[in-house]
Amino acid sequence: MVKVWDATSGEATLTLKGHTGHVHSVAFSPDGQRLASAGWDQTVKVWDATTGQELLTLTGHSDRVMSVAFSADGKRLMSASGDPLRPNKPGEVKVWDATSGQETLTLKGHTAAVWGVAFSADRKRLASASMDGTVKVWDAQPRP
Repeated sequence: MVKVWDATSGEATLTLKGHTGHVHSVAFSPDGQRLASAGWDQTVKVWDATTGQELLTLTGHSDRVMSVAFSADGKRLMSASGDPLRPNKPGEVKVWDATSGQETLTLKGHTAAVWGVAFSADRKRLASASMDGTVKVWDAQPRP
């Protein structure tokens, strides 16, 4: 469950239910209209940030989703996965079309769970941080 709070009153304005496990990370789209959530149920969910309606469920990770981030233009969404209880199992990063939910890129190279992801402001690079003690910077453009 994800709760959206009014920062002035401290009241919950939305409760988003849909994940079947823990939610580890959330991110607003740059325009504030959507909210993405990373679930331990191996899914990423995209919500309407005003109504709380579930817009998309992204599947394709084979482990817990630990982090989500929108690109600066809101067109892409990145997610990171891995199992923090199995430190020698490789994690992965996926990039999605944030409107259609289509997976556009999968990045592998970490040797443990990936905990955090970020897009560069110019949307040309991605960064991922892992339990393996590394930060990797990737080319954000899909290969043909």
